[in-house]
Amino acid sequence: MPEAPAPNPLTLHPTGSPRVIARQAILDEARTVFGYELFDRSLHASGHTASSDAQLLFNALSMAENDSLAGSKTLFVNCTHDSLAGGHLDLVAPERVVLEIPPLHLSQVDQIGNHLPSLQQLKNRGFSLAFDFSVLTRSYESWLPLASFIKFDMSVLKPEAVSGFIKLAQTRSQAVLIAEKVETLEQYELVKSLGVSLFQGYWFAKPVLLEGQRLSPAQVNIIRLIDLVRKQSSTSEIEELLKHDAMLSFNLLRFINSAGFGMRSEVTSFKHAVMLLGLNRLFKWAALLMTTSTSKGMPPAVAATAVVRGRLMELLALEKLPPEESDQAFVVGVFSLLDTMLGMPLDQALAAVSLPVQVTDALLHGTGPLAPFLQLTVACETNDDAAFASAIATLELNSNQVNWAHLQALAWAETLGV
Repeated sequence: MPEAPAPNPLTLHPTGSPRVIARQAILDEARTVFGYELFDRSLHASGHTASSDAQLLFNALSMAENDSLAGSKTLFVNCTHDSLAGGHLDLVAPERVVLEIPPLHLSQVDQIGNHLPSLQQLKNRGFSLAFDFSVLTRSYESWLPLASFIKFDMSVLKPEAVSGFIKLAQTRSQAVLIAEKVETLEQYELVKSLGVSLFQGYWFAKPVLLEGQRLSPAQVNIIRLIDLVRKQSSTSEIEELLKHDAMLSFNLLRFINSAGFGMRSEVTSFKHAVMLLGLNRLFKWAALLMTTSTSKGMPPAVAATAVVRGRLMELLALEKLPPEESDQAFVVGVFSLLDTMLGMPLDQALAAVSLPVQVTDALLHGTGPLAPFLQLTVACETNDDAAFASAIATLELNSNQVNWAHLQALAWAETLGV
């Protein structure tokens, strides 16, 4: 078992409780990932402090081993007014960071004007500022010109009030509008029709089951490839399949030459690719390829989420399981959204492919050694504190290990271009 990373003091609460980063994707109109909101799970009970925000920013923007995450995705970070003066903001490049500014407590509304100079200074330094829809009220009219983003909480606003608030924002500001906590397709279609361009919530990952849905020829060949790998077929047999599917061959070479696989020289031969990958990594790659051959109309964010899940599970498994089982953990993470990707029930989708028992046990029954890793991985995307606490306790992982793996998974997915 690999040695656990040394505890990072910036990931621990002063009392010693774990500080773990969670995320939620923010999608654009094409339903691709525009950015991520990062939040500290342990703040739900204790609230923000200047120290906690500094810790979260440090983790999010300095723990990844490269700049791929912060360089291509916009990161939204919750703040408090006390934390905005912290020197930790000097550690990050502001161009890709959005500071989410909360409204003041009702007892402090007379101080709204006092906060204006510090907000203006942050704007001048290059940070984008996001506010909730309270910035549209008369009390906050001095803050409104500073808004790069305005967020509308769909769990708070009544459906009949949504249209009025959005039209008000469009009339009174140039801010980009974000609908958050969008949990149904109907909510998504409503706010999109009103001109909202960014969306936050997990409606996109919910499976839409299509009657009579069948696998496409490309998906059939991927499943054939998985079966050949599982049977430990010869390189020549695998190469023969690749030769008869140009897109499969192209995607193999594209993935193996991407930054995520870290090859030192370009691979141009199918046989060379198969030999370099080996059967374990080829199994992992074939599962990854399923994300590029999914049902028509599926949001691209589903593929991105599946890849992040796979990589996060793989990295977490490496902390606790033998290396050969980490590839199976990767497959579990990617295939956890297979029902959404294929538009068919998960048990039906899995019946078409030969998979190790512990992979199907984790996916269909929530049992076996890989199940807690899947539970933890999914919990990193949600506000389900109970599920998260149970999974991290079962696996005996610390917050530093989870944070590191989470951020590396996000960065790795960016290198693959999904």
